[in-house]
Amino acid sequence: METELGFITQHIKEEVESFEYATSVNTAGRIVSSNDGVIMIEGLAEVKNGELLYISGGKYALALNLEEELIGAILLSTSADVAVGDIAYTTGKIVSVPAGKPLLGRVINPLGAPLDGKSEIKTRYYRNIEAPAPAILDRAKVNTPLYTGIKAIDSMIPIGKGQRELIIGDRQTGKTALAIDTIINQKDKDVICVYVAIGQKSSSVTKILGELEAHGALDYTVIVSSTAGQSAPLQYLAPYTGTAIAEEFMYNGRDVLIVYDDLSKHAVAYRTISLLLKRPSGREAYPGDIFYIHSKLLERSAKLCESLGGGSITALPIIETLAGDISAYIPTNVISITDGQIYLESELFNAGIRPAINVGLSVSRVGGAAQCPAMKKVSGKIRLHLAHYREMQIFARFGADLDSATKESLEMGARLTENLKQAEFSPVSMEDTVVELVVMQNDYLKGIPTNKVREVITGFLTYFHSREAAFIENMRTTKDIDEEGMKIIEYRIKRYIDRHLHLK
Repeated sequence: METELGFITQHIKEEVESFEYATSVNTAGRIVSSNDGVIMIEGLAEVKNGELLYISGGKYALALNLEEELIGAILLSTSADVAVGDIAYTTGKIVSVPAGKPLLGRVINPLGAPLDGKSEIKTRYYRNIEAPAPAILDRAKVNTPLYTGIKAIDSMIPIGKGQRELIIGDRQTGKTALAIDTIINQKDKDVICVYVAIGQKSSSVTKILGELEAHGALDYTVIVSSTAGQSAPLQYLAPYTGTAIAEEFMYNGRDVLIVYDDLSKHAVAYRTISLLLKRPSGREAYPGDIFYIHSKLLERSAKLCESLGGGSITALPIIETLAGDISAYIPTNVISITDGQIYLESELFNAGIRPAINVGLSVSRVGGAAQCPAMKKVSGKIRLHLAHYREMQIFARFGADLDSATKESLEMGARLTENLKQAEFSPVSMEDTVVELVVMQNDYLKGIPTNKVREVITGFLTYFHSREAAFIENMRTTKDIDEEGMKIIEYRIKRYIDRHLHLK
């Protein structure tokens, strides 16, 4: 008995000697005001900018303003959840959200909580919403095309994987539709898509969800939604959440397409927060760092070098203009950050030219580097033909007598414009776009009435696929076309017109 007692005593002594007492001290402060999702806290020392704060009762906030006496923070919940006098604690952490494959096909809010009524998202992977952009040496050249399925863009304003291409235009000109078409076109192309809805109507997000589901695009898409009914802080966080989710895939070697719809409302949300925090305001009441918040967001989109896996994030930010004013404050800021812009014009939209892309004001600063050889060979003349057509149109308005060459140029331009029209949710493959452009740039449809052009092209493509399946497959594989291929298209279009349209 004494032996057993001695053994137990010795064991307890060893346990006591090996015990390590750890303490956790968190700085605490008291909330002194709460307005529209913005709170002011006093007595909170040693807090960092962007740090996650815990508020008694299981609520959280994000520190943004560090003043001498007060800390300004934005609530990550509704302002009704907190009251003056509540205690806030530092956590030493940054806001993080769930990431990885379990998010595919889901609709979440900016904090990662599901909004689609499905099960809780379970994942081992979390990423901070704030992260440094890839360094210059970590980036590779943007030289791989990301096809939108929209003929006018893929031919004249090419987008490469890792590029940031702005979609800009007035309200109701088809900006969101263009982005959704691009997401739908990524089906079976091994590209993950993230759609970020900022300040949109709930009904609009529901409609987009339905369209993606109907076209089989939801399986590879994540929707981050912060609707107009939610607080400004949540709208501000939404694009950073979407980017964090995209980065998880990018750093695992995947290609990602992210759509920010739209950054105009994001800027308004940040302006609201800044005014409530009593920050000094500048032009149009926006804070001085409005350029910085968009640049640090968009710079996270890149194509990584092979040593880091070769993944990429391609960004399509959307900006809404007022009366076509692309020289306004926020539009010019984002234009200067991005690698080009697609400008959608109200006049073209109302004239029935959809997508309503103004080719003269639209540009891709990556250019031909993001085009495959086949597209590069056939798209060069298209922009010139369209520019010449627009110039002749202005000249023709004066009612002057036109010579035959000018009339032919106008007729060809009208046929080309008609061919570039494209219905929503009807993406065109790279191979079909190349075939169409060969036909149009050589004016093989000369004599065809303008209103019959799309009908003829649709019929010809069906005929061409049935006769030249091997040629199409070869172009899909090699991404190139030679002179012999051009002659095959010429032979087939002339044969189709002679036999099927009975035109000599």
